[in-house]
Amino acid sequence: MGTTLQETPSGNRLHIGIFGKTNSGKSAFINAFSGQAVSIVADVKGTTTDPVYKAMEIAPLGPCVLIDTAGFDDEGELGAMRMEKTALAAQKTELALILFASEDMETELEWFRYFQGKKTPVIPVVSKSDLRSEKENQTFAEKLREQTKEKVCIVSAKTGAGIAELKERMIRMVPEGFGSRTITGDLVSEGDVVLLVMPQDIQAPKGRLILPQVQTMRELLDKKCIVLSATTDKLVEALEQLKNPPKLIITDSQVFDYVYEHKPEGSLLTSFSVLFADYKGDLDYYKEGAKKLMNLSADSRVLIAECCTHAPLKEDIGREKIPRMLKKKYGETLEVTVVSGTDYPKDLTPYDLIIQCGACMFNRKYVLHRIQQAKDQGVAMTNYGVAIAQLKGILDKIVC
Repeated sequence: MGTTLQETPSGNRLHIGIFGKTNSGKSAFINAFSGQAVSIVADVKGTTTDPVYKAMEIAPLGPCVLIDTAGFDDEGELGAMRMEKTALAAQKTELALILFASEDMETELEWFRYFQGKKTPVIPVVSKSDLRSEKENQTFAEKLREQTKEKVCIVSAKTGAGIAELKERMIRMVPEGFGSRTITGDLVSEGDVVLLVMPQDIQAPKGRLILPQVQTMRELLDKKCIVLSATTDKLVEALEQLKNPPKLIITDSQVFDYVYEHKPEGSLLTSFSVLFADYKGDLDYYKEGAKKLMNLSADSRVLIAECCTHAPLKEDIGREKIPRMLKKKYGETLEVTVVSGTDYPKDLTPYDLIIQCGACMFNRKYVLHRIQQAKDQGVAMTNYGVAIAQLKGILDKIVC
């Protein structure tokens, strides 16, 4: 039986990254920590290659994604590629555990300082404690505490020692406000009528709703709103059925202009993508970046960044519709590059503008990392919904 609609989406789960050298006991630790055989455990160096992402419920932490990464000291050309994946995992990590298995720990300390610099909560963990005496473990932990200025946890994957105490420490170190952000913010309250306009096109396969629609609908129900939905062609009929105009209309960005033309004057209007721009990213930065849309030229270069890795679809919003709108405005020579998933350039300077999707599949930590990367390189960035509203001339008329 399918469980996708009953599970917390991975992008909303606490991402816990486990880092350390090869054979520091990361995989065995994850299995002991989770109580499941999540990762392959072997004495062979480099058993973990690409990071393993596992969504699960961890008491008492709740919905999490555990990330098992390749060792810091992985070598050779393949090792370098694995380290790139480990660096990507670090960008997504909201709470980091670094395993220290020996007193040769300079590499681990460099990563510890990396996470501190990114303001990511990080816990130093002495692993494989069953291989040392209690006195040796305490001496090791004291040396580590002197280096990190942090309380050190001592654990054993083999015996389970220290894992319960580590979980209690992790609860206290979960980023402040994690999980408190909402999709609709203060736009609605209990009893408000909200109309969702949801065109069911090729991007919403038969029998399914796309994730932003499902998450938004669930949140509105939790807020005790009265939620109605209609496809675009039934918008007018839906409005005619209502005694009073809806407080808020949330639409697919692709039909912004049609919905704006037909909405009641008293109803607020936004889109799923615009809501997710704020929920997952930095809406003010996206709105500022949208101004760049009005100053492009036929020689401009635009990067469109999708989070999903689905096969290209006919009339895909990122690959076809937005590029078509841009080229209609600025000419066919305007260059559009599309990337998907985590295939994202390190060097963004060749581009005049980045247009990011709603990022419903990514956690906010990673989206904010992308935004910071754009800021650091001085490249404007916006979001699908914000960009479309700007191109349609209604950005100042919708709620953001």
